[in-house]
Amino acid sequence: MAIFSFLLVAILVNNDGAPSWPAFLGQGAVVERSELMPVNWSPKEGVLWNVATPGHGQSSPVTWSERIFLTSTDGPKKEDYHVLCYAVQDGKLFWDYAFKNSDPVENSVYVSRAAPTPVVDKNRVIAFFESGDVVAMDHQGKDIWKTSISLKYGKFKNKFGLSGSPVQNQDQVFILVDDEGPSYLMALDKATGKETWKQERAPRNSWSSPAMHNIEGIEQVVVSSAGSVDGYECATGKLLWSFTDVGGNTGCTPISIGNGKFIIAASAGRDGGNAELAKKSNALMHVTKQGETWQPAVLWKAEEATPSWASPIVYQGCAYWINTKGVIYCFDVETGKLNYKERSKQSCWATPYGVGDRVYFFGKDGLTTVIAAGKEFRAIAENELWDPNAVAVDSTSGAKESTEERRNAAAMFSGPTQYGYAVVDGKIIMRTGERLFCIGK
Repeated sequence: MAIFSFLLVAILVNNDGAPSWPAFLGQGAVVERSELMPVNWSPKEGVLWNVATPGHGQSSPVTWSERIFLTSTDGPKKEDYHVLCYAVQDGKLFWDYAFKNSDPVENSVYVSRAAPTPVVDKNRVIAFFESGDVVAMDHQGKDIWKTSISLKYGKFKNKFGLSGSPVQNQDQVFILVDDEGPSYLMALDKATGKETWKQERAPRNSWSSPAMHNIEGIEQVVVSSAGSVDGYECATGKLLWSFTDVGGNTGCTPISIGNGKFIIAASAGRDGGNAELAKKSNALMHVTKQGETWQPAVLWKAEEATPSWASPIVYQGCAYWINTKGVIYCFDVETGKLNYKERSKQSCWATPYGVGDRVYFFGKDGLTTVIAAGKEFRAIAENELWDPNAVAVDSTSGAKESTEERRNAAAMFSGPTQYGYAVVDGKIIMRTGERLFCIGK
């Protein structure tokens, strides 16, 4: 099995060695034959299959063995939620678990639409939706449990919705709610859906997802979100450490590279208000334990780099950022020295992926740029997922914009968006809002 990208962290998911991409960014993945991933493809060659999906979704696919799991929402007020199961081999739809949203809101491109990515293990799939609904089912789509954390603890107030994806270990699923209203990190028992602990957090607007880290032998949920980076003990929910000299960290996941080190990222924001803090919030952090005290520290800062929605990664000794203009920054992970910055043709919403001797940058508008891994920039390929001149525009699945300003701004989303991916058995499973693609040799 190839060593893949940035996922060098021990996460207990009980996968029994099955090929899997069981959570957002592949946390806990077992990826077979990644070295066989395609380097070149086009709409006419290399796209093994593509299928339409019900409604619209912004979540990434997850996989277990030969099954793909995906979420979406539909209706003028996002009334209908879907958890979907497809075959890796041919895109056949095995089942569609559909249920009613407990807190319908106007369907708009400005509001998250099935944005959190589900988690899967050998026994179940667990999906969290921005309404607060959490559902669990087995691999055949049969009910296990269902709950609504917003009905229990208060409706979410963020006018743009939530997008933080859950993470998991063998026994628990961890859900982050960072909102203008009640904010918290909580753990649910995966078998029953019962709450095992809940840790209150200060209200904030953020769309970032937590990550599982093993630091000094302690399994932790690490959260980088709107003014702090925090580490919580998985077993108890205890806040072990907090680092607050950051800002603008509202979209990216703290990527572990092992030994208590991880990358954080932040941007200035739409109005530029976080510009100064963001300069020191793109960095390599290191958390250590001295006696009974946890010590978070910044090892180096990437002041010139800021992210798009894509989290930065570390691969083969290099740290990679891509900004909203499509500029790729490559840093030496030991020293923080800038190796290069080079422009690609598209910004990315999906996080880059490193495998073999290359790194993939999945452009928002369907163009994937493949570059050579290492300290010198070398472009290998540029691959279209769809024909930009012929592609049908993604519908808004019931979304209606209430003002001319919103309608004009919504034009940015009028075409398909390459949202997220999973890697399984030498194939890339990629999703747009309303289609699922399989790319392979």
